[in-house]
Amino acid sequence: MASRHLVPFMNGLRVLISNLALLGRSGTEMYVRDLALGLSRRGHVPVVYAPRLGSTAQGLKAAGVIVTDRLSSVHPAPDLIHGHHNLPTMAALLHFMGIPAVFVCHDRTAWHDAPPRFSRIRRYAAVDHHCLDRLVKDHSIPAERTQVVLNSVDLERFKPRKPLPKLPRRALLFSNQANQYTHLNPVREACQRTSLELDVIGSGVDNVCEHPESVLGEYDLVFAKARCALEALATGAAVVLCGSEGSGPIVTYGRLEELRRFNFGRSVLNEPLAPELLAQQIKSYDAAEASRVSARIRKEASLETMISQWLQIYESVLAESADVAPSMPDDESRAAAAFLCSLEPHLFGQAVELNRMLHERNYLMLQLEAREASRSGPRDGIGELQTTLEPGKPVPFWRHFSDKLKQQWVQWRDKLN
Repeated sequence: MASRHLVPFMNGLRVLISNLALLGRSGTEMYVRDLALGLSRRGHVPVVYAPRLGSTAQGLKAAGVIVTDRLSSVHPAPDLIHGHHNLPTMAALLHFMGIPAVFVCHDRTAWHDAPPRFSRIRRYAAVDHHCLDRLVKDHSIPAERTQVVLNSVDLERFKPRKPLPKLPRRALLFSNQANQYTHLNPVREACQRTSLELDVIGSGVDNVCEHPESVLGEYDLVFAKARCALEALATGAAVVLCGSEGSGPIVTYGRLEELRRFNFGRSVLNEPLAPELLAQQIKSYDAAEASRVSARIRKEASLETMISQWLQIYESVLAESADVAPSMPDDESRAAAAFLCSLEPHLFGQAVELNRMLHERNYLMLQLEAREASRSGPRDGIGELQTTLEPGKPVPFWRHFSDKLKQQWVQWRDKLN
């Protein structure tokens, strides 16, 4: 007899998708967007929950997807929870008692991607084999409860470009982490050495592109990693793997399977960010090779392929949940308590580091002000402020944290040095 859990699957599954935020164009935010739109096209009902909403949430709402920052507003309850990031996933599990879940690990080291241990999480997925090691080796998740679901690209959005020229003329650095303190300068110098015109897209240089599919076809060679690399490959550009962590190879057909197994990510960026090494990869540009790579990516890494894989996992999880006795409330309470305790070192450590950076930022600003004041005459209040914000003294924690704080801190420090 068919389980009642399989009825909504056949008629349109209601899936709650969690994420820490839907503010911009981070990898998980784009993953959530593509997943929700892909499920909706198949006749299912995605409901996206994130505590912080912004432009990505607005885009999903405009496409007809339900988006909320309050779990209490979700009615009726979902059939299944598709969790990204441990905090919102656990919040959803505790809010919707009895609902099974899958959890996806997108990052090997980020604390918010550490898998929560909870009995209703029936399947733990990893976006590559590096993240799979985190699940199995670092957190001892049983291998039979894990699965790799490789990242995909929406081929309806990222269309093939016209054939590449024999020699590259235009290059793009496609990364939110790119700025003068990470890998922008080595890439720029490598392009200068090889007579390539370079453009940069990403929040690190205040040049966010909401629709990269509209511009990627203009570039012959792209410096990128992870999802950005996959999107560039799908359009037909040659791609040199590169990020703030280091540099990697140009993507060739012979290495494509290996590099995709690791999501074109940090685990394959094993070389220094040296202009001479990047220039060597540029010189390996081969238009025919890039075309072969792109054709295979478009054949194997489509969003539709990933959606089909997820629907198979959902069906398996729902069938499995129908045959398993419900979790005991006491067991779930203890698991939730253990999860909360596991967060303490990360949250406390971040608070201490943020407090230190805020304090040092203010101290550096005051030193700069004092230096300027000594050149143009004293200004009221400078001396008094310096005595109240000396190294080692706390800074009010209510000050807002900026994504550019660390970059500004380095700039001020460099000015003083």
